[in-house]
Amino acid sequence: MSRNPLVREVPPTTWFFRHPRYLRYMSREITCIFIAAYCVMLVVGLQRLAAGPAAWDGFLLALRSADSIVFHLLALAAALYHAATWFNATQKAMPIQIGEDFVPGSVISGAHYVAWAVLSIAVLYFAGAF
Repeated sequence: MSRNPLVREVPPTTWFFRHPRYLRYMSREITCIFIAAYCVMLVVGLQRLAAGPAAWDGFLLALRSADSIVFHLLALAAALYHAATWFNATQKAMPIQIGEDFVPGSVISGAHYVAWAVLSIAVLYFAGAF
């Protein structure tokens, strides 16, 4: 009997490239960085709004730059990917049982997508986009 325990070598930064499931997991987690950066940008916008009209106008001017537009598009893509992967995971994380049968996973995910669409349309309506 060997006294040396089995020690697996795990690369510290590239372990998730070994399997597509791990890569999808890490890509979903990385989207949080874009969401956090967008939240920081919103807080900076609130600070500029509180600082006065000149600071607010400067902030709005910065939002019109090409870098800001690219950042907003990346943040939108990250938010859409994050939401879609979360909605697809809910059918496994939150199975609903009615009597002896379980609600199909596509119904659970579909209900989340429908709620997302309805709320998005409501926000756009109240924001004056329609």
